[in-house]
Amino acid sequence: MTNYLDFEKPLAEIEGKAEELRAMARQNEEMDIEDEAAALDRKAAAMLQDLYKALTPWRKCQVARHPDRPHCRDYIEALFTEYTPLAGDRNFADDHAVMGGLARFDGHPVMVIGHEKGNDTKSRIERNFGMARPEGYRKAVRLMDIADRFGLPVITLVDTPGAYPGKGAEERGQSEAIARSTEKCLAIGTPLISVVIGEGGSGGAVAFATANRVAMLEHSVYSVISPEGCASILWKDAEKMREAAEALRLTAQDLKKLGVTDRIIPEPLGGAHRDTDATINAVGEAVRAMLAELSGQSRDKLIADRRRKFLDMGSKGLAA
Repeated sequence: MTNYLDFEKPLAEIEGKAEELRAMARQNEEMDIEDEAAALDRKAAAMLQDLYKALTPWRKCQVARHPDRPHCRDYIEALFTEYTPLAGDRNFADDHAVMGGLARFDGHPVMVIGHEKGNDTKSRIERNFGMARPEGYRKAVRLMDIADRFGLPVITLVDTPGAYPGKGAEERGQSEAIARSTEKCLAIGTPLISVVIGEGGSGGAVAFATANRVAMLEHSVYSVISPEGCASILWKDAEKMREAAEALRLTAQDLKKLGVTDRIIPEPLGGAHRDTDATINAVGEAVRAMLAELSGQSRDKLIADRRRKFLDMGSKGLAA
């Protein structure tokens, strides 16, 4: 069953009618409805094209949060082989919102780390909807340490509304854990590549995305705060999230102009959830290209270039 976003409701009606006609034809083989259904298909295709040709920032937020969008686990299962998960921060617990471990990408050993939101009620609760606690970031630091020690490239997949703001997380040092993870990203001497596959929310995303190369899927978003949170603070009204989304400049296209992201990965028409295989393959090609760009660079150059990238961030496109 297709999950439609609010702005896709007219499309849902047309595609629903086409499916109803075909369901009736399956029950009565004498009915000839293919011409009518095909006409509805053409109308739906044209409407989909029109809806997605110029998405507003708020609509991009909705697409980035789509429940059927491929998540970290989907990418790991499709793009990596011999994945061996590593669990726990060796201090408090294992955070299921963060998954990571050793794997092979195109036959080469790498470390892969990412936020996992889950894909049904049970797994979303288990994964805390992709909102990591301190132990998740400390697990990431441990994995990056291992990668640095053995000279393994690190690939991170970012998809989080932000770090978990609960009382327990704050008591266990949430902000310190995020800072340590960001610091570790800057310090490792191996290639670090990050892909924002859905939401890149606040410091919870920066802790994984302080990388040599940062890519974003076409309809993903990356910002210091959610549009709803921004609207609540600035206007005391979360319903002004559309205005906030515009002001935050959180789209991949805006962030490419500002130098925050290096590459935009195209999505299938209608978003990543419309063709998950094509999306995952596109991300794989982008990761492959970015790894090739960094191949052979010395430890000192990788660290220096990463530092310079973030010192320069925001200096591009400010007048745009």
